Amino acid sequence: MADIIRLLPDHVANQIAAGEVVQRPASVVKELLENAIDASATEIKLIIKDGGKTLVQVVDNGVGMTETDARLSFERHATSKIQKAEDLFNLNTKGFRGEALASIAAIAHVEMMTRTEDEEIGTHIKIEGSTVTSQEVAVVPKGTSMLVKNLFFNIPARRNFLKSDQVELRHITDEFHRVALAHPNIAFSFYNNGGEVFNLPSDSFRKRIVHVFGRKTDEKLVPVEEETQVVKVTGFILKPEFAKRSRGEQFFFANNRFIKSPYLHHSVLGAFEGLTKQGTHPGYFLRLEVNPAAIDINIHPTKTEVKFDDEHTLYAILKSTVKHSLGQFNVVPVLDFEKDQNLDTPYNYKNKPVKVPEVSVDASFNPFVDVKPKTHSSPSNYTKTSAKGWERLYEGLEANPIHGNPNFQFESEMANSTIFENDADVKDTPSTTFQLRKKFIVTTIKSGMVVINQSRAHERVLYENFLKNITIKEAISQQLLFPLSLNFSTGDIKILKEIKENLSAVGFVFERIGEDGVEIKGVPVMVSESEVQMVMEQLISDFQMEIPGDSFSQSDILAKTLSKTLSVKTGEVLDEQSRMNLVNDLFACKETTLSPFNKPTYITITENDIERKFI
Repeated sequence: MADIIRLLPDHVANQIAAGEVVQRPASVVKELLENAIDASATEIKLIIKDGGKTLVQVVDNGVGMTETDARLSFERHATSKIQKAEDLFNLNTKGFRGEALASIAAIAHVEMMTRTEDEEIGTHIKIEGSTVTSQEVAVVPKGTSMLVKNLFFNIPARRNFLKSDQVELRHITDEFHRVALAHPNIAFSFYNNGGEVFNLPSDSFRKRIVHVFGRKTDEKLVPVEEETQVVKVTGFILKPEFAKRSRGEQFFFANNRFIKSPYLHHSVLGAFEGLTKQGTHPGYFLRLEVNPAAIDINIHPTKTEVKFDDEHTLYAILKSTVKHSLGQFNVVPVLDFEKDQNLDTPYNYKNKPVKVPEVSVDASFNPFVDVKPKTHSSPSNYTKTSAKGWERLYEGLEANPIHGNPNFQFESEMANSTIFENDADVKDTPSTTFQLRKKFIVTTIKSGMVVINQSRAHERVLYENFLKNITIKEAISQQLLFPLSLNFSTGDIKILKEIKENLSAVGFVFERIGEDGVEIKGVPVMVSESEVQMVMEQLISDFQMEIPGDSFSQSDILAKTLSKTLSVKTGEVLDEQSRMNLVNDLFACKETTLSPFNKPTYITITENDIERKFI
């Protein structure tokens, strides 16, 4: 038998490696930004076109590279970050594998322009699919400029799997936030299709958070600070009342590197237990500083999943630290049994001089002299009448117990009936529906009965109604007495501007959409004023996950989100009329069998099915 195992060519191996390192344009942005940070840059510029599919460019003013280093940087496993295996346990840089540039160059057109401070001229390299097409000297500024064009040009299947430009831009923005928040001492700027998205100056961590998420965020932040032998925790948490239904503003940074840790996230949720509403998630921006030898960041190609040596201790420290901050800054009520509130000085008497109380005595007072009480014309001075004959007030009530409106009825408790009721006790119009477990509606049909999932059925009804309103743009809106002001981050405001037209079609009336908030003066009829914040946050969350490219898809996502948020939930009690209306509305829909999320809305049980159970 002939030998069948052979070594792969370098360009094929690079493409395979690219599948792990480069999943979408946001992966390229992350790698290039981290390289710029490792190059000691103080100013970094990110330029994006068409969601990163056409162009991703990162320009920095770092140390730059020599001609030899520039060429060698595109080779696999070529790195300046480590020299021996022991260095993996003492990593203080972002990159260390030496695979990023080689993987990117294998599936895109790459241009590098770089120059060190000591050299007068720099280097300009062009690579297409791992093949160097040109390398020449060029007059370029100090630092490095990386251009990545036509991502996945030689892998059409991977390019077809990319989402719309808006979705890819959202992923790029998320990566930009993670890198920018981890390094507030570096100035960042972000441009998309020629327009400026962010311009972040070098500042403190708190100011960086405010610049990214809007100036209203400043009043929501609660400082967190604790230093132990295991870890140093600094950063901020958001006050419990600002917890959102989405998981957007939750950031962990370990040694200035963004990480994802469900285990540590659970510890923060434990500290907020009982302070946030059910279904909401508190926001936090926490920085962890640990010994590099106590953390392993080499367990995943993206380097966002890490492993700590002593996670249990870290869990307990983080939970207690967050709890301490919530109590220290009076975010939660605290009972102090050693403090006597009676000794507190009233606010109006603070900083006032102390006066000795004066006692006045009436020297002419004689307790043995009868003094006639003074008469006043006050209504409180009245003569008490005799209560004799009070029994006559209730005469005649037995004959005519209800006075006034003859239709008035007393509220009575519901009678508990048994399954063995007499025919005479059954109402003439028996109920045709009943609610089972506060989740299902059971009703009879000619061939048997139907069991309807009340939540899914209501989702289907609302979904088709919202789609109809978006199409004909004739939704009814109820005007608010006072405009409702809601605060959102810069990214959230951008999403609201994109879907404003469709929101107006379903009944939302916007008075103003500013840079950090909106004012709403009208809402759909079925949305109460107290639910507007929740509905908006859910809409933003859904559009962050899947921002559509065309208007039809945008309308579809909007209708689905509103129907999911406003539908009747499991556990809600429905009266007879509401159950009948829901059943009739469901079977009046164009699609009755499935919810908007392709789940069955009802099942039928025929008489034959019941008969077979008794065989």
